[in-house]
Amino acid sequence: MVYESTRDLFFEAIKQDHKRRYRINDSIIVPMKDGAEVSVVVVERKESVKAKKPAILIASIYAGTNETGAMLSASKGYVGVIANTRGKRLSKGAVKPLEHENTDVYEVIDWISKQPWSNQKVGMYGGSYNGFTQWASMKYKVHPALKTIVPMVAIAPGIDYPMENNILHNYSYSWNFYVTNTKFLDFKASQDFTRWNTLKNTWYTSGVAFNRLDSLDGHVNRLWNTYMQHPSYDAYWKKMIPYKQEFSKINIPILTITGYYDDSQRGALYYYDQHTKYVKNPNHYVLVGPYDHWTAQTQPQEFLRNYKLDKTALIDIRYDLVYQWFDYILKGKEKPSILKDKVNFQVMGTNTWMHKPSLSAMTNDTLTFHLSDAKSDEFYALKSKSNASKINLTVDFKDRESMNNTGYYPWPLEKENINIKDGLLFKSEPLEEDVIINGSFLGNLEFTINKKDVDYSVILYHLTPEGNYFHLSYYIGRASYATDREQRNLLTPNQKTQVSFDNSKLISKKLQKGSRMVAVVNVNKNNNAQLNYGTGKDVNEENIKDAEVPLKIIFSGNSSISLPVWYSLKE
Repeated sequence: MVYESTRDLFFEAIKQDHKRRYRINDSIIVPMKDGAEVSVVVVERKESVKAKKPAILIASIYAGTNETGAMLSASKGYVGVIANTRGKRLSKGAVKPLEHENTDVYEVIDWISKQPWSNQKVGMYGGSYNGFTQWASMKYKVHPALKTIVPMVAIAPGIDYPMENNILHNYSYSWNFYVTNTKFLDFKASQDFTRWNTLKNTWYTSGVAFNRLDSLDGHVNRLWNTYMQHPSYDAYWKKMIPYKQEFSKINIPILTITGYYDDSQRGALYYYDQHTKYVKNPNHYVLVGPYDHWTAQTQPQEFLRNYKLDKTALIDIRYDLVYQWFDYILKGKEKPSILKDKVNFQVMGTNTWMHKPSLSAMTNDTLTFHLSDAKSDEFYALKSKSNASKINLTVDFKDRESMNNTGYYPWPLEKENINIKDGLLFKSEPLEEDVIINGSFLGNLEFTINKKDVDYSVILYHLTPEGNYFHLSYYIGRASYATDREQRNLLTPNQKTQVSFDNSKLISKKLQKGSRMVAVVNVNKNNNAQLNYGTGKDVNEENIKDAEVPLKIIFSGNSSISLPVWYSLKE
């Protein structure tokens, strides 16, 4: 009750303090060339002598939540600028997430460069959607005033959001209401967990098509329906961010930040992969550690999902590292000391960082394991060589009492047991020496299946000498897009098929002598994403009537899982 009675006074005091220290203009409307509007907030520190300064821009759809970021920039000696997606905050028009940032952000940068307080130097930073907007601004060209970007946990539309390897997850369904219901944010809708959990459970148990989700919800979700019209990486997605050769013109310094357990890690690293593919040795740095989608853009805590971080991983990303980088690029100060090479990553379990010139340089060897039908208790054996094994898995999509692949999401990170009834479980022999797994594990699965398509997954665990399972990484993907995310290529039923992947979640962790590797190979069938019944039709239109014949998949002993590793003795 005391808190309730003093809360308003407390926040009013903070507000008055901000007014004393900063000049805040929160009512700016910047017109776009096509007639649309963008709402902008500018924050300057009050000083006796005014001088032109660099600006730090956050381009965000999260209206009303980033003003403290602008004040932080002002406190660090910059002009802080927030630009909200057209249609948000004070701007007129409809909110269309993702679709106009590729031109709007560029025009806002141009507007900044022409302001009397600007020295024509602009830096950008932000995480998740606000990481994507930085790349979107360079879709057609890099504005001359844009000197650097710091994208953190950046989503890549059509790559890792709202689908992952062409599988549409349903968590983006509720996000659409959160950002489009009002000019600001609809926290009530976002936090209505009863509504969202009931919706996904009702959809799963009823067996209706995925495209009926908003009918079950009773609310039209236009953005969601648009997503479903674009299951391939097509022109709708390509127009949002640089595509192929468009990366070749990006020549500014970049600091990419992500985490081993960041839901958008593959999006963040997609930009890096494409940039380094089309630009020879770009001035592009990466920092990655044992962080998730939130802590990789703010400040890591002592524990992440029951894993205790090494002390050296506890760096202040938002308040220190980001502005050390801006000072380095925009003010000519020293480069952040942690960035000793282009790729900088914290090795879990060692209290150290490693620094390499590229992602490929993270590894100096590979451990390859093949699936086999040799079985002990609930585990098949991982063998060092290919073999003639055949391992069968049957999934009945009519059965809605059970689910498959429920453990793919890494939470908690370490546990005493895993569900031995969920998928095919494989276990290696104990490691004969310590080794560091460094990078993204690779898979090459050879199988026959009685369907035209399948959504499959591989979860990788570290089975510690103490007998605990530590979730290292996972991959989930659609077989018909394994060779080309832009074009669906259906499988031929009952004919041998090979699918390969190399974009699992990147990880760096020391594995002790005596540890074992555990891989769970599975078919995705749960209430968190589309259900691919394998008919070859649009997955969004398939329903339980398409599940009369159970899915039967037979993996061969030519199937392999490869771990990129680092042996210190080979340095």
